[in-house]
Amino acid sequence: MLRTVVLLACALLLTSNAAAFVPHPHHRQAATGVARGHADIDSRMYNFFDNIGSMISNFGKKATASHILIGPKTMNQDDARKKLTEIKAAVVDDPVKFAKYASEFSTCPSAKNGGDLGSFGPGMMVKNFDRVCFEEEVGVVHGPVSTQFGEHLIYIADRTGESD
Repeated sequence: MLRTVVLLACALLLTSNAAAFVPHPHHRQAATGVARGHADIDSRMYNFFDNIGSMISNFGKKATASHILIGPKTMNQDDARKKLTEIKAAVVDDPVKFAKYASEFSTCPSAKNGGDLGSFGPGMMVKNFDRVCFEEEVGVVHGPVSTQFGEHLIYIADRTGESD
């Protein structure tokens, strides 16, 4: 049974939209002598191994979340965390305010949708992001959370498949 679950999870990961937040190798700039950052690493393989535990323990669950991302090319980590802390205080767990701030401050393409990422299963996001979405309280803004893509605030709108 466990083997079937793992094989199913592998198939879902490989055929899903999990690469939505993974940089594409064709988007890299020509060799400029600049060291590559974490966001330049193709993390799909590492994401699978980092999240295999989450995929098993959260099997059958779906999370619906929005986020505000401040990428490393926008401002340094300390300034980004400070800005996100200010935004979190202003939002006070209000999804409408969160969407407004996401549209204004997020550097992710999801900003045009108020930071909405839609619904996704365990293992489809990078480890720290996935952990928050499947282990933390629903209806609350969490963060700042660090990933290789930058600093995030995460609003978990819904989670299905919870055991009562």
